[in-house]
Amino acid sequence: MKQVSVKNIKIGDKNKLVLIAGPCVIESESACLNIARRIKDITVRLGIPFIFKSSFDKANRMSLESFRGPGIRRGLEVLNKVKNKVGIAVLSDVHCVREVDLAAKVLDIIQIPAFLSRQTDIVLAAAKTGKVVNIKKGQFLAPWDILPIIRKVESTGNKNIIITERGVSFGYNNLVTDFRALEIIRSFGYPVIYDATHSIQAPAGKGNCSGGNREFVEGLSRAAVAFGCDGLFLEVHPDPDKALCDGPNMIDLKALEKLLRQVSKISKALLERGVN
Repeated sequence: MKQVSVKNIKIGDKNKLVLIAGPCVIESESACLNIARRIKDITVRLGIPFIFKSSFDKANRMSLESFRGPGIRRGLEVLNKVKNKVGIAVLSDVHCVREVDLAAKVLDIIQIPAFLSRQTDIVLAAAKTGKVVNIKKGQFLAPWDILPIIRKVESTGNKNIIITERGVSFGYNNLVTDFRALEIIRSFGYPVIYDATHSIQAPAGKGNCSGGNREFVEGLSRAAVAFGCDGLFLEVHPDPDKALCDGPNMIDLKALEKLLRQVSKISKALLERGVN
């Protein structure tokens, strides 16, 4: 498997399990800095490489009234402060080609959202920046459908690719995880991240917004690490029930350390046995 580097973090190829975590959307500068510092404190204690994530714009909301975030310019200012003041790598998603070059000036990882994972122009634009590209596998895609998308990125000469599995549509307003997908996607030669919080989302489950079942995050995270993944993607918030976006499928920041201790033990046991 190819090893992908983000600053001083190495992802894949028998390296430590990586955490990509943060709130769903940027609610404020102070909130992002606070969450980033608290997660960093936890991950430093546990020896887990950490990349901060948050969206500057949730462009795919069901309702026009849904909170979308501060927008790209203010959002990137916030992420740049998180990056420099907390001293961590940052990830966010782009939603159209014209956002890519501006985002690339700040982001360490450019994320292609699941709903846009087959959109050739935005995938190529992100790839041409030379940045690490995280492709969220669409809920509508089979695991092997990700390979042509990988080839799009590779066509630009960029092989800094990670793939995130986030569940697959199973009937209306429901997602399930087929853990076989982790092994299938990893066979294509790039690190695979498991998004345990979006995998328990209930898309449009509340009519004009998404619901979720955060009580399943711990179990799915443990299972994914045991089955084989190179990192976890978790959306966290100090008070998920009061979050401005995707609260039902975010976990409470106070629960994060317990979960990370669990998955770290699983990952360490596998690495010690040469299983990865």
